[in-house]
Amino acid sequence: MDYSIRICGEAGQGIQTVGDTLSRVFARNGYHVFTHQDYESRIRGGHNFYQVRIADRPLTAACDRIDILIAFDVESMEKDALFVAEQGQIIYDSTVLKQKPDGRKFLDIPFTSLAIEHGGSRIMANTVATGAILGLLGMDMDILFKIISDTFQKKGDDVIKANVAAAAAGYDFAVKGCASCSFSAAARAEQKMLIAGIDAIGVGALASGCKFYAAYPMTPSTGIMNYLAGKSQEFGIIVEQAEDEIAAINMALGASFGGVRAMTASSGGGFALMVEGLSLAAMTETPIVIGLGQRPGPATGFPTRTEQAELQFALYTAHGEFPRIIFAPGDPEQALYLTNKAFDLSEKYQVPAFVIFDQYLADTQWTYAGLDLNRLVYTDYRLRADSLSGLSEYKRHAYTETGVSPLAVPGQSRHIVVTDSDEHDEDGHLVEDAETRKKMVEKRLLRKMPLIQKEIAPPMLYGAADAEIVLVGWGSTYGVIKEAVDELSGKQSVAMLHFSEIFPFPGTDGFDFLGLLRNAKKTICIEQNAMGQFARLVRAETGFEFSAAINRYDGRPFTVENLLGELHGHIG
Repeated sequence: MDYSIRICGEAGQGIQTVGDTLSRVFARNGYHVFTHQDYESRIRGGHNFYQVRIADRPLTAACDRIDILIAFDVESMEKDALFVAEQGQIIYDSTVLKQKPDGRKFLDIPFTSLAIEHGGSRIMANTVATGAILGLLGMDMDILFKIISDTFQKKGDDVIKANVAAAAAGYDFAVKGCASCSFSAAARAEQKMLIAGIDAIGVGALASGCKFYAAYPMTPSTGIMNYLAGKSQEFGIIVEQAEDEIAAINMALGASFGGVRAMTASSGGGFALMVEGLSLAAMTETPIVIGLGQRPGPATGFPTRTEQAELQFALYTAHGEFPRIIFAPGDPEQALYLTNKAFDLSEKYQVPAFVIFDQYLADTQWTYAGLDLNRLVYTDYRLRADSLSGLSEYKRHAYTETGVSPLAVPGQSRHIVVTDSDEHDEDGHLVEDAETRKKMVEKRLLRKMPLIQKEIAPPMLYGAADAEIVLVGWGSTYGVIKEAVDELSGKQSVAMLHFSEIFPFPGTDGFDFLGLLRNAKKTICIEQNAMGQFARLVRAETGFEFSAAINRYDGRPFTVENLLGELHGHIG
């Protein structure tokens, strides 16, 4: 069993509602689920889709093939119907589309009429469509009914009954109208967790003790703010929608200096405004976690689409030289743990830490049997009231062997905690002398960097260590490269090397991944950008050059078929 269901139409037609509901139904039935979205930057109109892939085995990527297409607009018939499999099915409402295509694949279901007849309102047409999908797959309706009951609990029994009736009407119509359909759902399994990449970053912040989050809304980073705002009362987090990104990062720095873990996030254009604050964090050695959601630029570019073109931006942005940490999770599970690691290392070494992602990872949903919360770490590295008041003296920027000075919380003892954005001495006061400047650069940068690099995990190897072909990726390409390796493994000697901890660039002490690359006959770096930014980083850090590159930069993610097609062009 491996089916792909695409819900297509204009923004405002309830595409996301149908997709979200189906995803939850499938996950609660125990199926493995992978979802992704494609939408335009507009509130209404345009052409959008929400795709749900379900299987009885783990899924990690989107595919082009469509098994069931729900077409809510004419454009869906013109564009998306082309991807429907030979035995696939297209369902639509001819009264809405004003057309009635003929052929075995097409099933005309009067979503709106059935909604009015059984539910009492045309707004329930989407509920009819959801029921129809379950009818095509021959799945039970009990979980959908439970979701309807939970969703509309506050609206009362009449609304619940109407939606249940509408869903049942769609289900029955599909069963009777598509007697020859060959879909067959696998047996139920243990219920699974369904989580999106952007929510996993929010959970990671929450689990790391984040108490202050400030941001200005910008796709695709806004989901972090939405998630944390929804949990703010339950977990005591202050979430501030700032007037702009300059204010956001400086608010977060103020909160961090004041003694709590703090985070901000934005996307390329917004992060550009944060650059002065990033330098301030570096000079004052104030811990901060920054979420950077990549989207195609320059300028506004494609606001709602995906790209991996801001790695160099994250690596080299800001003036002066200072250490920074960059993580790029490949799936929601990594997003959770790496956000946690970003908070830990940022505070441990008093440096800015980035979690960079893209629209694709932000919006995709994955299923898991569960996430191991025992892997999360929390150490309070700050000097607080009792431990601080017992010191005979305190210097915020004291020289140490590690370069890490004691991080005190101001206002909790007789000691004054001073820092300055100008070069400063150990007490935090402004200086101009060359000797202090030299010592401070060595403290902030040269002593910390080797220690931070030791904390960076090597890339993950998937497949044999002696593979002839090694596919290399970073961040959100993890899942699609993994499925490509699975597809090719029967015919080729192929493996994947995936980097999610990007900078400082991992060393080879624990895993000689450079030796693996040098021994391979062909190494292909796969990135969602035009210039090969990660390949450039590898060359700069190690001198290694990949033998080939596959770059996609049209704003759309790699799909399994698309990537395999590109790979066949390189390896036959």
